Amino acid sequence: MRYKPFSKKQLTAMFWWAEGSGFERYDAIICDGAVRSGKTFSLSLSFVIWATFSFDKALLGFCGKTITALRRNVIMPLLPCLKELGFAVRENIAQNRLTISCSGHENTFYLFSGKDESSASLIQGVTLSGVMFDEVALMPRSFVEQALARCSIAGSRFFFNCNPEFPSHWFYKEWIQNRRMKNALYIHFTMRDNPSLSEKMLSRYESLYTGAFYRRFVLGEWVSVSGAVYPFMDDSGMFIRPPEPPFDEYCVSCDYGTVNPTSIGLWARSGDTWYRLCEYYYDARKEGRSKTDEEHYSSLEELCDGVVPTAVIVDPSAASFIEVIQRHGVYTVHRADNNVIDGIRKTSQALKNREIVICDTCTDAIREFSLYRWDENKPSDTVVKRDDHAMDDIRYFVSYIKAADEGFECAFIDRR
Repeated sequence: MRYKPFSKKQLTAMFWWAEGSGFERYDAIICDGAVRSGKTFSLSLSFVIWATFSFDKALLGFCGKTITALRRNVIMPLLPCLKELGFAVRENIAQNRLTISCSGHENTFYLFSGKDESSASLIQGVTLSGVMFDEVALMPRSFVEQALARCSIAGSRFFFNCNPEFPSHWFYKEWIQNRRMKNALYIHFTMRDNPSLSEKMLSRYESLYTGAFYRRFVLGEWVSVSGAVYPFMDDSGMFIRPPEPPFDEYCVSCDYGTVNPTSIGLWARSGDTWYRLCEYYYDARKEGRSKTDEEHYSSLEELCDGVVPTAVIVDPSAASFIEVIQRHGVYTVHRADNNVIDGIRKTSQALKNREIVICDTCTDAIREFSLYRWDENKPSDTVVKRDDHAMDDIRYFVSYIKAADEGFECAFIDRR
């Protein structure tokens, strides 16, 4: 594998702990800033080299939002480099464990998932000599603090990296603003701190984001979101006439409501692009009566018009509607990923990259794009829970196809 020379910030992140670096007095390092800035790779390599030089027969922890994301973003890029540097690595996938040895020292690194409040229990009881948190701002505080409490071995240190979130985020307030009190070295990265990115690639990433997400992921700022969620969708050129078949694949996404509107979209893939061809949108308040699950199912069949989609992705809270679809035995149902903020980020990128395209036949989706806004009265990233039903079904769909592209496991209910 060929590597570009490391930047000054990357080198600092890699060897801050070494005697003579000028930073060895610190107990922790925090690397935040832009996406694709090289902070994750340099910090994970730093973590392993530091542990190897500092300990033998020690236990350490790699922490990520999920084990899948941790393997993809940290472990897979790291292993080839370690092997080229002369490290021996044994991986036990079933036990989420790496054994890494070099120069007569051997240590064990466990992989931990910090996806929600219950994750703190997964790390209880273990004694660690150090821990690295990949995307720490996406983890609950309880998990992070439990992991830190596990590091009771003399000489233990903490390694943090993240992309910025909102300025009232607990990690920003507790660690970045209090870094001197925490005795933590802070390094802020921009995309230009990653020498492996060409000018063309830099321009590409800069074009992916708008508004607050541009300031966060390109400029690396901790800022609040405000205004429209998808401001670039104000351009009428974002909506097109439905393309002509044939298509390679069909899919359906559904946000289900009884009193609130039900929104269902029919998607068709041509090549690498998914088109939202048409929609079913029923507002019980506007119509003056609620529909039964069977009536909504009949409308789903009409929307599909004889085609059998690969999957029907449904609001995970819609248990009764999922049961009806399952009972009819025609469609395979997938429970949607309902992570709102992560889904909005993915949807924004998919829309800007033209991975998904909204057809002008989807009038309620177009209406909601113009109305869907951030709640500026909340301290964290929160959308106004109004005019968001087509927005939710589109978000469910994008999260599903992104998960499939990345090889994630999706919970599903088979029609058989």
